[in-house]
Parts: sequence; C-alpha cells; structure tokens
Amino acid sequence: MSSEKLTEVKTCKTPLLQSDSRKRLRVMFVSETFWISIAGIFGALGVIIGAYGEHGLPPDFPAQRKKVFDVANRYQMLHSLALLAVPLAGRPNIVGTLLSVGMIIFCGTCYFHALTGNEHIIRYTPIGGTTLIVGWLSFVL
Repeated sequence: MSSEKLTEVKTCKTPLLQSDSRKRLRVMFVSETFWISIAGIFGALGVIIGAYGEHGLPPDFPAQRKKVFDVANRYQMLHSLALLAVPLAGRPNIVGTLLSVGMIIFCGTCYFHALTGNEHIIRYTPIGGTTLIVGWLSFVL
C-alpha cells in the first residue's frame, strides 16, 4: 500500500456513528436542562399560587374549597420537586411529560374548582391523579 492510502485509512472516520452519538448526547443534554427548567417554572408558579391562597383569598372563602386549593398547591410543589429527578430516569421525556400533564390536569382542575365552585370540572381530577401515578411508575422504565 502506498503512503497515501495508509494515511487515508488511518484518518477514515465513520461520520454516521459520530453524528448519531452527538445527536444522542445533544438530545440527552437538552432533555436534562428542559426538564429542570420546567421544574423551576412549575415550582415558581406553585409559590405564587400558594401565596395567593394564603394572602389573596377573601376571609370568608369557603373552608372546603380552601382545602381543595391547598391540596392542589401541595401536589404542585411536590411534583415540581419530582421533576428535578426526571433527568435521572431511563426515559426522561416519558416521565417528565406524564408528571407535567398529570400536574396540569390534577392541580388545574382542583384550582379551578376551588376558585369558581364549579363542581363539573372535578370529574377530570382523577385523570390527572392517574397520570401522576403512571408518571411515578414510569421512573422504573
């Protein structure tokens, strides 16, 4: 073999494998920072909503609806913290999506019911709760 051919063989790279590896690393990195950002957003909103629940609701606000509001806020804060662990999961996008959607449905319907007194929206709350349960279970995937 000539010297040119040896140099060519030595410098031969497999761009498909390198490109695939880079994409995988980039997707993983974006996924980690994305879910941590989402956790921060949900956490900040939880603090704001909790402050409103403590300081913004009228003194004559119905006790039962206040309890529902507080439960929603507690679940939002708990699951915001859980989102911080999403990058450690085997399937972070599945876990993060399930926890986020579950939180939006569960907490959102509870907040809406608490603030408006609308009884019809509460029928969707178990869907959010079930989604949260599946999100927690998906950590084992």
